[in-house]
This record gives sequence, C-alpha cells and structure tokens, in this order.
Amino acid sequence: MGDLSSERRLSADAAALFPPQDPDPAALEAGRRLFAREARFLAAAAEPAAMPPGGLPEVAFAGRSNVGKSSLVNALCGRSMLARTSKEPGRTRTLNFFSVGGRLVLVDLPGYGHAEAAKSAAARWNRLLRHYLETRAVLRRTCLLIDARHGVKETDRPFLRLFDACGVSYQIVLTKLDKVRAPEIEAVARQTAAELAGHPAAHPHIHLTSARDGRGLAALRAALGSFAEASPPCALARSALRG
Repeated sequence: MGDLSSERRLSADAAALFPPQDPDPAALEAGRRLFAREARFLAAAAEPAAMPPGGLPEVAFAGRSNVGKSSLVNALCGRSMLARTSKEPGRTRTLNFFSVGGRLVLVDLPGYGHAEAAKSAAARWNRLLRHYLETRAVLRRTCLLIDARHGVKETDRPFLRLFDACGVSYQIVLTKLDKVRAPEIEAVARQTAAELAGHPAAHPHIHLTSARDGRGLAALRAALGSFAEASPPCALARSALRG
C-alpha cells in the first residue's frame, strides 16, 4: 500500500513538470522538510543600500503584476500572510526578503507590466531589479512566473532577454493551473517551452503550479530546496531567525 501511494505521488510530481520528469524522492522529502521550517520576513528594500547582507543562497520570484508571486511564496511556505497579497495589481514595490529556516532566502520582486504604474516608478523598479540581478552574488535561481491562462506575453519578453544578458539562471513557473482546463495545460506548456528555446540562461524544465490547490508545489520545493545551505553561517542564521 505504501509503495502504491509513493508511486502515485511520484506520478503527480512528474506531471507537475514539463517535459515530465520524476523528481528524486529524497529531494522531495528534503524540500518538504525545508519548507516546513519557520519562514520569516527579513527586509523590504526600495534601494540597493536597504538590501540585507547576502549570506544565504537566494531564489527570486519575478513576473507580471497579479501573476501570483506573493501567493506562491505563501503557498510554498505554508503561510497565508508571509508575503502580502493584494487584489490591486502592482502593490509589491520593493524587493521583499524572506528567510526559510535560516537556510534559504526567497525574494519577492516588484511586478512589471502594470499599466497604472507611473513611468518614473516603473523605471526606478527596473533599475533596482537590474542592480539586484547583476550584483547579487548569492542569487542561485530566478523563477519567472507566467500566468497559465495566457502563456508568455509581450511584456514578459524583455525580462527573458534581461535574464540572458545578466547571466541569471532562471526557470519558468506557470501559475494558476486551477483556472485552466486540463487539455489546455500541455498546450500552454509546449508554447512556453518553444518560447524558451532561444534563451540560453533558461532552465529546460517548466514548473506547473497552483497556489490555490497545491499542484506542483512539492516538485518546486524539491527544486528550490537543492539551493539551500546545509549548515548556514551562524551569525546570519541567528539574524534570519530573529527576523
């Protein structure tokens, strides 16, 4: 019975990646254990000087306004209010840093593509984002979130090119699967994979997720958990736990 349950779980996790791939059971368990640890807000940075010291490995989340970045961070950590969510697009106007168990830092980046944002504000966010991508030595992976209902849009393409230019390793995460009919999911994933073919910094596997019903979270936790520090520097770990 246990073996059958394990096989079903692996099958579900394979379906959460495109092209399908069975994640290592040990990696799944390591990811589960990591994200079950305490998650705390560290800092909100509107300028480079406000960013916390870069000691632990970081994973950043980028994407259009209202694509679900904060919701995904909350779902990964099992917390409903860790990262603030809003019905008003474009509310994330700072780089928001969160410690996961004193071993990994998640960074919620300002959303882009919101028509209501003033041009001066958008330009300031873009400069801050570029500075972060180009100078943050502890950045291990950027997750570029794409709404599964729409796929890659024109406003996403400049950021694909930006990640390539900055030499940033990034991975596409399709969000809001709960709003897409099953037959359409593979088509969107294939279209997204075709879009990535000409981008050298893009990771070949696409994560398929829903923050609402939990699909794909186990596989994404396993992937991100691989970047976590096994033994974090003591001083930074104590600082992260204090929040």
